[in-house]
Amino acid sequence: MIEPPIETVLERTGQRFTLVVLAARRARQINAYFNQLGEGIGGYVPPQVHSLSRKPLSIAFEEIAADKVVVDTDE
Repeated sequence: MIEPPIETVLERTGQRFTLVVLAARRARQINAYFNQLGEGIGGYVPPQVHSLSRKPLSIAFEEIAADKVVVDTDE
């Protein structure tokens, strides 16, 4: 089973394409954050939820489900 369920995450964004783009962008940011940890730069936002998962995409889905990441429709 996928946690959180895709239906729950899809309700937050409204469209599948929006969900894919939002989750991919956030997963890239999370991955970049973990890669720059040893350098001490601090240019990326850390994960906004406590997660047992080590995969950036799973963490991104958890953030979307918790309403920590929202869609900016102005872009």
